[in-house]
Amino acid sequence: MNSFTNLTADTLRAQADAAQRLGPQRRTRELAAHLGVSECELVHAQYEGLSSQALAGSLHEMFAALGTLGRVMALTRNDWCVHERHGSYDGHVRQGHVHMMLGPDIDLRAFVNVWRHAYAVEQGGRRSLQFFDGSGLAVHKVYCTADTDKQAYAAYVQRFAATEPQAPVIVPAAVAGEGEPKSSPEQIRAAWLALQDTHGFYPMLRRLGVSRLQALAAAGSDLAQPVASDSVERMLTSAAQSGLAIMCFVGNPGMVQIHTGPIRQLRRTGDWYNVLDEDFNLHLNTAAVASSWVVNKPTTDGWVRSLELYHESGEQIVQFFGRRKEGQTELTEWRALLDELCSEPLAV
Repeated sequence: MNSFTNLTADTLRAQADAAQRLGPQRRTRELAAHLGVSECELVHAQYEGLSSQALAGSLHEMFAALGTLGRVMALTRNDWCVHERHGSYDGHVRQGHVHMMLGPDIDLRAFVNVWRHAYAVEQGGRRSLQFFDGSGLAVHKVYCTADTDKQAYAAYVQRFAATEPQAPVIVPAAVAGEGEPKSSPEQIRAAWLALQDTHGFYPMLRRLGVSRLQALAAAGSDLAQPVASDSVERMLTSAAQSGLAIMCFVGNPGMVQIHTGPIRQLRRTGDWYNVLDEDFNLHLNTAAVASSWVVNKPTTDGWVRSLELYHESGEQIVQFFGRRKEGQTELTEWRALLDELCSEPLAV
């Protein structure tokens, strides 16, 4: 990947303009990939139709201040799934480097310690705030809507605008390789059965020195089992028809974004399967799904099931649960729906 050490903003801007003129028209993320640079670098350089203002200061303060904007659209994505949610940034809580928004609409877990760059962007008449990690990956975007407080947005940009914008220093992300598991299947299963909370799963993986997929494959079919590739469509279709409230998690290294509630409008467009509701949109590239798993974890509130999709790289694409709060048992309708996807019984 190129960087500003060997490619100036002027050169990059010229290359971007030429690529767009020659076609096809690409979104900024795809155009950056086509040019071999990060999206952050392209946003900083700007190109015809996109203008940006670099922001400076504490990224922790920037995230906390998003609550001043009123109603917006929050967007978090990875390479294979896009999660868009309308609402306000309410219920801000900080626990160390992790920030949370716990409002009724926008529900986020932001790992701000990996954020490095921020910009106010205007493109095609749309204004947004865009946040990037050290590799130039866009970890989160906040789009103005007709209901956004425009004066508050202008004040936000003025508050954090960089007086002397500097070209972003981009450090390519290390390619995560999956080494041999450091724990045996017996150790993985024993630790899994000792879980008391779903939030203990990631610390368990780190403690055991195994990846998520290694743990799923080793735990036993009553705790995790692969299911058919069309399981996500079957689950979403059933949930939309019944009105079942679900939870949908989409993340990247700097953010996890969550939708909780029913879904209604489903549509397939080529490889992409979409939820197109008024306040929640999900765009899932089903062609990128290498494996699908129903995962079953013990908690103090009983067993909790999830449907999880993975890319061939081992990275998680998206994760679904039935709507549940801590202290509540799993919805019986959700449990029955996921049980129907499985060929073998799950632990109860």
